[in-house]
Amino acid sequence: MRSLLCAAGAAGILWSAAAVVPAAADEPDGFTIGDPRITESSGLAASRKHPGIYWTHNDSDDGPYVYAVDGRSGRTVARITLRGIGTPRDVEAISIGPDGNVYVGDVGDNLGGTWNHVWIYRFPEPKKLRDATVTATQFDVKYADGPRDAEALMVHPRTGRVYIASKKQNGGGALYEGPQRLTTAGANVFRKVAPIDLWATDGAFSPDGTRLVMRSYFGARIYRWRDGRPKDLGSVGVPVQQQGESVSFAPDGRTLMYGSEGSDSEVKPVGLSDQQLPDTAKDDPANGDGANGQGDKGSSGTDMDPSFIKGAMVLAVATALIVALRRLLRRR
Repeated sequence: MRSLLCAAGAAGILWSAAAVVPAAADEPDGFTIGDPRITESSGLAASRKHPGIYWTHNDSDDGPYVYAVDGRSGRTVARITLRGIGTPRDVEAISIGPDGNVYVGDVGDNLGGTWNHVWIYRFPEPKKLRDATVTATQFDVKYADGPRDAEALMVHPRTGRVYIASKKQNGGGALYEGPQRLTTAGANVFRKVAPIDLWATDGAFSPDGTRLVMRSYFGARIYRWRDGRPKDLGSVGVPVQQQGESVSFAPDGRTLMYGSEGSDSEVKPVGLSDQQLPDTAKDDPANGDGANGQGDKGSSGTDMDPSFIKGAMVLAVATALIVALRRLLRRR
């Protein structure tokens, strides 16, 4: 079955390879995650406190662990054990908020959206990088329109509001907005605010909060973020990977770091084009997010550019194959 996954990944070449913009010489290099304990890296987030460090975690069956990986050597410099939470079920995403906390999204649902709630774990980003056990806060999450399967969780870098993107099989992918502040007093209800026409496996806000990137297995799109809503700006380059899972902005805000599952998985940089970077005349970071803002409504991605059209059929077949195989493997 691993060979089938590789074949499906190769099919994505038709779409992604032509759109990749290599990182410039002064932008971050890629790296390989060499820790044998990390075999299903499913989320990626650049550290705020420790330059060059990226946080990641396994998909499932690993326990309450989060890993700090050096983006230069690929070496794990710390494994954080979370206490005070239940048994993780399907951890899919990680993000860092402006409050200095790390947010871990136990939001996956490989049964197609059947669990009546999922969880977010939050803990302070450590001041020193070393193996440690920390107390995390656990938040219950529900969706206003019923259970969803999701793999993407993003915390806005200015407001701290949490967003989750569901996958397309649940009546169309969508971006869900959490309450202004998460609470442990009851369920945190996330409400749909915009369609996201991708089989989203991860997402990330730019450091200044003016851009949102969402990725799928073989493609990605970038959105302008204004008044709490995304406006689709088109596709962005994605490197060819065995099973594309994660994405994070590098601290420079000009480079996307793409991760994949598997042993010795590579994290690859792709630079954004000038057209995809903020225009200071149009993008005001102070606008970053508004609790009740209307702004630009989210796009469903129906204004497809040529690279999207060329790869649409390949993507649909390949992603369906991968999801079916993953479910089968998980149930064995």
